[in-house]
Amino acid sequence: MENALVLIIEDEPEISDILERYFEREGFRVLTASDGEIGLSHHQRLRPDLVVLDVKLPKLDGYAVLAAIHKRGDTPVIMVTALADDVDRLQGLRAGADDYVVKPFNPAEVVARARAILRRSVAAGMANKVLRIGRLSVDPIAHVASVDNGDQRVLLPLTRTEFRILEFMAGYQNRAFERGEIIDACLPEGEALDRTVDSHMSKLRKKLEAAGVGNLLNGVRGVGYRLGDLGQ
Repeated sequence: MENALVLIIEDEPEISDILERYFEREGFRVLTASDGEIGLSHHQRLRPDLVVLDVKLPKLDGYAVLAAIHKRGDTPVIMVTALADDVDRLQGLRAGADDYVVKPFNPAEVVARARAILRRSVAAGMANKVLRIGRLSVDPIAHVASVDNGDQRVLLPLTRTEFRILEFMAGYQNRAFERGEIIDACLPEGEALDRTVDSHMSKLRKKLEAAGVGNLLNGVRGVGYRLGDLGQ
């Protein structure tokens, strides 16, 4: 997700410029297009990691652009529109948009939603791989996490949320995650708080310790948490 390319297809220069600045400030590479045809051309040539797509566009509207993007692959799309009616929102989501933002919007929120979508996209791309960190293995298909203790393999008795967190962090071993990032990626369905993440992490660490690999999960002062084999 680092240095991901975001394509903004928006015909209002002021909105396009604001989004571009916010995404660039957060470390994304950004490409813009002012109509649907140019947007599709950029998408075909450069294969962006995510598209921010206005509904009302010159030449080709957003729904036509969205349909063409989905024919080419599975690029995540956030639709942006002045249409606030629930029917319009449902139409966008049913057409295959990953998220839907109504104008006027907070550009920082659009960036945050983009990050969450990209994390889920990356996680889905790794869904068929067994993730291994030291003696810990995480199998996304079997939904099982286990620890190799030489003569036996110990299965970890994880809750659904604990497994989701462990699977997510195992895909980025040794990277420090803020609590908010863990909430976005692993607890999107609720009003989760930082202390909720801390509670899940405490229980997860105890289960890893019981299996003999408690050193893999550590708090990072001033940041959040990290999962990784640092040779301890």
